Amino acid sequence: MPSHTLFFYGTLMAPPVLHRVIWGSPTPPTEAHASLLHIRPAILHSHRRHRVKGADYPALVPVPSTSEDPSPSSVRGALVTGLTDGDIWRLDIFEGDEYTREKVRVRILTEQNGNEGGADVLGVGASDGGEIEGEEVDTETYIWTAGAHRLEPNEWDFKEFVRERMERWVGGGVGERDVGFDDVDNATSTSRDDPTGGRGAFGDISRQLAQQQQQEAGDCNTNQINNEEEKILNSAV
Repeated sequence: MPSHTLFFYGTLMAPPVLHRVIWGSPTPPTEAHASLLHIRPAILHSHRRHRVKGADYPALVPVPSTSEDPSPSSVRGALVTGLTDGDIWRLDIFEGDEYTREKVRVRILTEQNGNEGGADVLGVGASDGGEIEGEEVDTETYIWTAGAHRLEPNEWDFKEFVRERMERWVGGGVGERDVGFDDVDNATSTSRDDPTGGRGAFGDISRQLAQQQQQEAGDCNTNQINNEEEKILNSAV
């Protein structure tokens, strides 16, 4: 089975969001699913992570080598290996037409003691500094293509996203739930000002992914039934 690698720098650094996109659930369906992914902290240089106006998710843009802007031009994120063709297909749908998947080179981050990153690479507890840059790895990531006019100059904050906004991306069961999120979730399927860009628990993109996952599950069940029927017929001959 082909295996792909991606560098995540925004909402997909949160395990419940990544799992919901590729598996249809905020948690891995089985331990076997969880074991498929290998996650390491990494850093991408010569790029910047911006807030997107009116949105929960960030934008990643290249920074020209001649830029005199003093803002940070390196982005810390997560390098995830073990993704399948189907995972990539779903992730492309999730990112939509605001991004394109492009090849980049990142460096693996290790702690001073030689361990890779924090105890929870994708979680809030991941380290924010004091790490050593190691091996350089070829991978892909999603680059913002929807225009600089939609970006804010400030850096996007992952911890703020997890604390205040992740709930409406994955539905119930993660963190403390504010009653206002129910209204937000119900509105995202129709609102033009959806801060998740259709990627929330009830957004258009999420519904499209869920329908595809249900179809695949149904096809799998049909194949299993057909196989069982064939075994029964063969044993009766």
